[in-house]
Amino acid sequence: MSHRPHPIAPGHLLDMAPWQKIQARSVSGRYTRLRWAFVWLTQLAFYGLPWLSWAGRPALLFDLEHRRFFVFGAVFFPQDMIWLTALLIASALLLFFVTTLVGRVWCGFACPQTVYTELFSWIERRCEGDRLARQRLDAAPWGARKLLRRGGKHLAWSLLGLWTGLSLVGYFTPVRELLAALPAGALGAWELFWILFYGAATYLHAGWLREKVCQHACPYGRFQGAMLDSRTLNVAYDAARGEPRGGRARQADARALGLGSCVDCTLCVQVCPVGIDIRAGFQAACINCGACIDACDTVMDKTGQPRGLIRFASLEGLARPQSAAQPVTAEKAPPRPGLWRPRALVYGSLLLATVAALGLGLLQRPTLRMDAMRDRAVLSREVEDGAIENTYQVLLLNARDGERAAALQVVADPALPGLTVVSDPRVMLPAADSQTVLLRLRLPAEAAQRLRGRILPVTLQARTLEPAPEAARTRTTFVLPR
Repeated sequence: MSHRPHPIAPGHLLDMAPWQKIQARSVSGRYTRLRWAFVWLTQLAFYGLPWLSWAGRPALLFDLEHRRFFVFGAVFFPQDMIWLTALLIASALLLFFVTTLVGRVWCGFACPQTVYTELFSWIERRCEGDRLARQRLDAAPWGARKLLRRGGKHLAWSLLGLWTGLSLVGYFTPVRELLAALPAGALGAWELFWILFYGAATYLHAGWLREKVCQHACPYGRFQGAMLDSRTLNVAYDAARGEPRGGRARQADARALGLGSCVDCTLCVQVCPVGIDIRAGFQAACINCGACIDACDTVMDKTGQPRGLIRFASLEGLARPQSAAQPVTAEKAPPRPGLWRPRALVYGSLLLATVAALGLGLLQRPTLRMDAMRDRAVLSREVEDGAIENTYQVLLLNARDGERAAALQVVADPALPGLTVVSDPRVMLPAADSQTVLLRLRLPAEAAQRLRGRILPVTLQARTLEPAPEAARTRTTFVLPR
């Protein structure tokens, strides 16, 4: 089969109006467990990192007020934006690579929209019950029971949303300071705004919009088709094995009845968080969460049929249908995505190159930097004995979370013999901060007389004395009057 773009249907909702609420049924199985493992992993990281301390300060702190960012002991400044750019490029390439191999598994397992929808749905099930109970509650008139259950759900949603907003702001203002300021009402205006804004956004997206975000607002779902081919794994229904579908007694012989493996129970639709019928074929709205696989496998076990009627499969894999005569106990392992194909090789190679460049660059990232700016008010001046002085503003950046002593000096240059630093060359660099110092360079009268009227390049150097020797250089010019 030739490698060609993956045909994806625009979406097929099972006789549902666009405004109809989707009440997904709870399900258990290997993909559900894996999805919850990602929920725990991502949320332990998101909610826990603001509380993690490193060398006496938060391990991750984006101090916008002072324009510095602390990342597990490393200090970054706005001048380090190139590293953020490289990280975003690597993340995009990773997303493209994974999509080429296994479709929209990011959407189904790790996307924040999916993760928070899973959390909010869990709260909903605790407060209102499973699918049928929620549907009955929707149809019931308002009363004390309905008000209590609905009110409890929305209260829990609101608290989780606010805690999410506070955790987000905790990456920009130390979370312990935020909590200490809450009882006194001493939160800053911007802090309060972002806690409420992000909390409300979480409440709205995960509690109310849910699948509508995936279907109508997510750009990834629109351009994913450009990254898929006939060997990409997606959640798929094996129509060759399942059709014609129809109900039958548990021990009935489907072949004798002229039926396929599908018993038309519609559980795959009931558990789908976006409300599609996977039996209609590949669809843009499918987020590859695997909930329909878990539901179908349960039905196959109960009817004595092999699993895999709905499974992760590619177009090429569906062209080789699973044998219906396979023993139930011999569950097929999920197919391996093909790595040796142009799309995967291109995305994988670019990803490896970007990650290698990012890692090497971070390892070699200097923690001492300098820049020199000439004093534009006085380009040069003549001092005693005919010597010429130039003045500079030298900016020093200390990207270490600790004070360091440094010394400024001129790199020897035969074109400027005797050029020396006449201001105090020693400077104490504050921890994780910048320091601007005034530097005066003087050229002796004899050399100045010989070089009058010229503008010559000069190299300045800052060298740390403690705790670790490191040097930084910058180039500027030395101006001699006519």
